[in-house]
Amino acid sequence: MSAAPVSLARPNTFGFETQAVIKPSGFREYDARWWFGRPGSPQEPELNLIGVQALGMGLGTLVRRKGIRPDIVTGHDFRAYSLSIKLALVSGLMAAGARVKDIGLALSPMAYFAQFALDAPSVAMVTASHNENGWTGVKMGCERPLTFGPDEMSALKEIVLSGDFELVGGGAYEFVADMRAAYIADLMKGKSLGRRLKVVAACGNGTAGAFAPETLERIGCEVIPLDVELDHSFPRYNPNPEDMAMLHAIRDRVLETGADVGLGFDGDGDRCGVVDNEGNEIFADKIGVMLARDISALYPGSTFVVDVKSTGLFATDSRLKANGASTDYWKTGHSYIKRRVAELNAIAGFEKSGHFFFNPPIGRGYDDGLITAITICEMLDRNPGKSMADLYRELPLTYGTPTMSPHCGDEVKYGVVEKVLGDLRALYENGERFAGQKIVSLVTVNGVRVTAEDGTWGLVRASSNKPELVVVVESPVSAERRREMFDAVDAVLRRNPEVGAYNQTF
Repeated sequence: MSAAPVSLARPNTFGFETQAVIKPSGFREYDARWWFGRPGSPQEPELNLIGVQALGMGLGTLVRRKGIRPDIVTGHDFRAYSLSIKLALVSGLMAAGARVKDIGLALSPMAYFAQFALDAPSVAMVTASHNENGWTGVKMGCERPLTFGPDEMSALKEIVLSGDFELVGGGAYEFVADMRAAYIADLMKGKSLGRRLKVVAACGNGTAGAFAPETLERIGCEVIPLDVELDHSFPRYNPNPEDMAMLHAIRDRVLETGADVGLGFDGDGDRCGVVDNEGNEIFADKIGVMLARDISALYPGSTFVVDVKSTGLFATDSRLKANGASTDYWKTGHSYIKRRVAELNAIAGFEKSGHFFFNPPIGRGYDDGLITAITICEMLDRNPGKSMADLYRELPLTYGTPTMSPHCGDEVKYGVVEKVLGDLRALYENGERFAGQKIVSLVTVNGVRVTAEDGTWGLVRASSNKPELVVVVESPVSAERRREMFDAVDAVLRRNPEVGAYNQTF
């Protein structure tokens, strides 16, 4: 079996029912993501169930070739089609000799936890995370707590698209019925708040609604539920704590109820967004600085890893310096940060998207929105005289943007970023002014982050899981300087006609 081009196997045809359909661009840098389709959508599917079966065959083959014991955890998020996708994946895994341990409906971090609880080296979690209804995907790994990066994803893509499978048979299937209870019990170990916090738990009708409210109640919070009923149509907004629609909804409920904090979880529960008691929607990198201050006071000399979209405060904050903390800026992406946290034995890693990673003694190294929520509540508990807004105000003031994502096709987005890098490098090498000042540095570990003399910076990179670019701007000086940097970055982007409209601005 090999994968047919999407254009040669359209839905409602003989070919679509007899060929493995997988769009090659669905194999992304650190997970897989495809448009599976939904009723009424004019967009044609990029994947069919036979293609999912081929993906399972390829994953089982890759694990075998890496010499890893073939025990693998599978789970699925709450979407109308996720169970059928998982079962197709399982059939492919078993054909390649995998021993599948299926934990059923799950959060991604619950699947990562199950790797430890069930002593399984590998994981394949069927989820499209926060993507809109109609998308699907798989988060995979075979070296707990790590997930695949570019090398493994490239190898998997080659195996699947070429049909280079080793179908040795001998696979097995076991359904594990009680993993949800074991996961929540593990989260509770040693966790008990000294004061009863009033917490808005917002789940965007995604899978976290079956987990987050109970977890927060059991550590001693008074929980105010918001959109916790499971509904895969996502009737109000996508469960994405970076999306301003979700953050605004949390803000409104916090102000309405007088809550101490609002916590928002994405579709598969590995991210957490925060709104303080005064309704301020705090970007995740600033939450990371607050947590880094708190953690480094408990564990002086701590090392942290953050992604290149994150605030410059990690490098300049006086409190972190006083606690002997050090920070490493690294590539955006949950697999990249997770791996870097492990390599540096950092106590924690933070992504501006809301993926937070905690090593022992806080966590096991993987991203878990519920562990993040608990850690935020513990931070508040350790500061009984201060509100979340007070802790936020203690940070040096900066003027940042949300993560903005202009459309750019998967086939061209990396080339566009290379052109932008070339344009900025030419300005830098020629000593020319950009956004009204000279460029003092270009960080190119992931896209390009350009910094001006006053510390104002802008980032352009290619999204790893959608046909988009990523644009972020921050100024430690003023909102005006933030706007000047954005306008300068956008002007360079607009030299490329492939770049479309932004999903949101500021």
